[in-house]
Amino acid sequence: MTDIQQQILDELKTIEREEQVRILYACESGSRAWGFPSKDSDYDVRFLYIRPMDWYLSLFEKRDVIERPISDMLDISGWDLKKALILFRKSNPPLLEWLQSPIRYVEKYSVAEQIRSCSPLTFSPKSCMYHYLNMAKGNYRDYLQREQVKIKKYFYVLRPILACGWIEKHDGMPPMEFDLLVEDLVPRGRALRTVIDDLLVRKKAGDELDYEPRLNPINEYLEERIAYYERTAAGLKLREGLQDEQLDELFRSALREVWG
Repeated sequence: MTDIQQQILDELKTIEREEQVRILYACESGSRAWGFPSKDSDYDVRFLYIRPMDWYLSLFEKRDVIERPISDMLDISGWDLKKALILFRKSNPPLLEWLQSPIRYVEKYSVAEQIRSCSPLTFSPKSCMYHYLNMAKGNYRDYLQREQVKIKKYFYVLRPILACGWIEKHDGMPPMEFDLLVEDLVPRGRALRTVIDDLLVRKKAGDELDYEPRLNPINEYLEERIAYYERTAAGLKLREGLQDEQLDELFRSALREVWG
């Protein structure tokens, strides 16, 4: 175990003690989970937690997130299980991503795996595609339309656009790992693939990837794909997902398992 992994586990234990919660699941959610951290990438730790039963038996709404920006290298935040399950019902992509993160720090009890196993039943291609499409459009508009662009921002548009492609092709939640998206959706031998592969090699090598002339093969691809997925998303259907009673029972069973 590395020093930073031990620090993360120590901080999670501190949160449990200070907040009087139990952490059910904790994972990496940023560029490290995507597979292309740079030498100065921070650690984006996200977790799910549950409070004792009496906390939920209240007339008043209470804060249902915990946020702990520990340092420049470590950012930790989490959602209460009740909040997470309400968002799960709506096929919330960040939550679905957390549950399949390739870097997991904590997975206690059975609730994370129960949610994971139910994910295909709640997955909504329409809402998830709109989530990734809006992310791609916003980052493309803000960062990639000038002659000189911040090169690393290409990943923040390519990844959600490729996620849209995965949803269309596989009718399921896209993987977090950027390499898997590229391998599945961008054929080898094409100029676009060569440019993306070269960019990925530089990113993994720790290059700064600061302002440089924009990469026209990627820009042309992104503009075409954004327009295409705007049309595609509009034609997708929403799915019903789990019934409220099923989510209630999942929440109650987690309370019983954790607190007895």
